[in-house]
Amino acid sequence: MGAIGAAAAGLLAAAFPAAAQSDGPSRTFGPADVFSLRYAADPQIRPDGAAVAYVRGAYDIMTDKAARSIWAIDLASGAQSPLVEGPAAGEPRWSPDGQRLAFVAAAEGTGPQLFVRWMASGVTAKVAALPQAPGDIAWSPDGRQLAFTMFAPAKPVELGVSLAKPEGAKWAEPLRVIDTLTYRFDGEGYLKAGQDHLWVVSADGGAPRQLTFGPFEDGGRLAWTPDGRFVLFSAHRAADWRRHPMQSDICQVAVADAALTCLTHGGVVAGDPTVSPDGRQVAYVGFTDTHRPYQDPKLMVMDRDGGHARSLTDGLDRPVASPWWAADGRSLYVGYADRSVVKVARVGLDGKARDVATGLAGGGLDRPYVGGAFTVARNGVVAFTQGGPDEPAEVAVSAAGAARRLTRLNDDLMAGKTLAKVAPLAVTSAFDHQAVDAWIVTPPNFDPARKYPMILEIHGGPYAAYGKVWASEMQLYAAAGYVVAYANPRGSVSYGDAFASGIAHDYPGHDYDDLMSVVDAAIAKGFVDPDNLFVTGGSGGGLLTAWIVGKTGRFRAAASQKPVIDWTSFALTTDIYPLVTDDWFGKPPWEDHEAYWRRSPLSLVGAVKTPTLVMVGEDDHRTPPSQAEQFYQALQLRGVPATLIRVPGASHESLADRPSQLDEEVAAILAWFERYKVRDGGPAAGG
Repeated sequence: MGAIGAAAAGLLAAAFPAAAQSDGPSRTFGPADVFSLRYAADPQIRPDGAAVAYVRGAYDIMTDKAARSIWAIDLASGAQSPLVEGPAAGEPRWSPDGQRLAFVAAAEGTGPQLFVRWMASGVTAKVAALPQAPGDIAWSPDGRQLAFTMFAPAKPVELGVSLAKPEGAKWAEPLRVIDTLTYRFDGEGYLKAGQDHLWVVSADGGAPRQLTFGPFEDGGRLAWTPDGRFVLFSAHRAADWRRHPMQSDICQVAVADAALTCLTHGGVVAGDPTVSPDGRQVAYVGFTDTHRPYQDPKLMVMDRDGGHARSLTDGLDRPVASPWWAADGRSLYVGYADRSVVKVARVGLDGKARDVATGLAGGGLDRPYVGGAFTVARNGVVAFTQGGPDEPAEVAVSAAGAARRLTRLNDDLMAGKTLAKVAPLAVTSAFDHQAVDAWIVTPPNFDPARKYPMILEIHGGPYAAYGKVWASEMQLYAAAGYVVAYANPRGSVSYGDAFASGIAHDYPGHDYDDLMSVVDAAIAKGFVDPDNLFVTGGSGGGLLTAWIVGKTGRFRAAASQKPVIDWTSFALTTDIYPLVTDDWFGKPPWEDHEAYWRRSPLSLVGAVKTPTLVMVGEDDHRTPPSQAEQFYQALQLRGVPATLIRVPGASHESLADRPSQLDEEVAAILAWFERYKVRDGGPAAGG
């Protein structure tokens, strides 16, 4: 059991009393149900539109880890069949004729490998013995080759001459010598010497051949030209590419001789290339980099040689992703987020857009971040992941605008359960009367005549968005008797470039006013107890939580998860430090220390009186543990009730990836809030 478990295991029953005392199946969503959730991801429709392959995600309660498998669905009959399973199963990709399926899976005794399955016979073959995990798989137009990305190791940098170790001696690990700008990354830890490059291999099996070389990162979505001569990809191949982590170009490599040419030329952020059916145009998503903290990606089209680049979605004013050419080459399908709802639109070369699918959902289960994936068949049928607040992502298809659900992965789990309800909450910011999208989650068996304690839950990013989709944490909070409010304050994406840029060089700022307006709107509903308010959030939401308790004492307790506390120390310890100094602040901290300090929650710690729980992953390289520890120790010095939780083995992005840790984190937060809740007759013990 992890470090949280020692404190939280005994609190599960207290946090979820109804579930703990029940003699039969729980009628609400409880901690054990997290292990039973299923979700769909990466739906790949067959080129003829008659079948869909997708990745099914689940969890193994004995290993506390994700269990993945690839399934196929026949659209005519609805019949499903499993194809492969294992923790590395993923990236199903149909051959152009639809007769074969390439995928990644772990071979016995090895890491992830590249396989091809002949669908008619069910025979599967490993196409090559790969030393590293393959990714970004793409079939050649004639079905004879597979392009993919794979890490190419390089010789580690050395400083000095090491003494030769005697045979059989057990010495300490060698020194880790670091001389690169980017040397660690969240979720990966300290980076090995080498880069991701492009490779090709025969689809019938053979030796893989490397196509790109050098000290550059190549990859992203791979796109073959229709004649099979070139593969397009995204890369930043300038000598100083590490100092500009956002920038990338669309490049191409010749399959015959590995000759490389870039079609865009610096100063841009470009990715997701795809070539028109006639080979005359290239579509991609991107924008000119103006070193602003956030810019909406546009759907771009350029000539095959890189000339005449133009945006097709300037009138949309929404972030777009994943372009797919229609079979006739006259339009493209693109995913975009509009006011927290993810959709697929068909965009003509004249820029006119028409929605063809809506309600996409991603594979995240803990919090309600917007997301989703889709692919398009030659006949225009769209396969996509679809979900809502009462279910994680499922597979659906849309033809002529009519959507049809293909999977029901959680029907058995949810049968007989009363879930928390999610409803829109109308909010107008007290700062400038701007509308702010928000939602309110009410407990199972909700009684509007009662007064409920409320949790304000804040999203991270900060350039991200919540939506009306599944969130295990919200369900668990509500099952414990709390109303939950969550929102998309200024800085959130999917509301246009101006709204997202409302926190540029002013974060945290008036997003605080937006969030306080959310609290006021929730209280105005009549069923929220204004004396029992609590606040939590992760990453950017953790920063805002720490900022809020320094600005107001209206919350009974707070839980700041993986926060930024001091911008100066953060900028010089995070894995994304060039982005922070160049784009988020415009200057390094020694040139404008006042700006860094003015926006740091640590600057307000002298005013904090709110009991605060601080939580961080021990392997977090994005908001390192030192950030959480600074806040905890400052609160301790001031005598403010505070507890620090370090999550073993967790990175920034994987803080709640393992079901047991998600359950323990929620239990610890609820137990902390219960400690300071005002009850009839006065506050709880310790309040």
